[in-house]
Amino acid sequence: MKNFNGKVLFLDRSDINTDEIIPAKYLNESTKAALKPYCLEDLLLPGFDPKQDVPGHQAIITRANFGCGSSREHAPWVLGENGINVVVAENFARIFRQNMFNCGMLAIELPGAAIAEIFDLFSASETSIEVALDKQTLTLDNGKISRTYKFELDPFDLELVKAGGWVAFADTRY
Repeated sequence: MKNFNGKVLFLDRSDINTDEIIPAKYLNESTKAALKPYCLEDLLLPGFDPKQDVPGHQAIITRANFGCGSSREHAPWVLGENGINVVVAENFARIFRQNMFNCGMLAIELPGAAIAEIFDLFSASETSIEVALDKQTLTLDNGKISRTYKFELDPFDLELVKAGGWVAFADTRY
């Protein structure tokens, strides 16, 4: 099972699409590792520099409709290659969300009010996340404030995550 704890990268925008997560011009790379330097390269946010801001983070917290656009596995792959195994958002594009689970990664949906509270309380400071899969909770802590949020995963998606992804899950069942 992957690591779901660590530092949070806040991306304060809705509708971040798969072309912004990994630009299409890199989809001809022959390995997942070759994608690593291009993670979020085309994402335009004030003050955001992917070369400086992505390394060292294990989670992303963002707004609504994360992973919209083209249906490509490369988007979760590039996140995983950069050590980002959990994304928290109000909602996700359906195919992106399932690709996350198929890769053994977490796509956690929280209500819009919870996402707004998280941005208000935590986005201006270095924040860590701790995910308790068995309780289906995530805890955010910035050294001054700590909050725990409950989330729900479909039982099958939870099994995929616990197994480490679809291939590992299938290896134990078939």
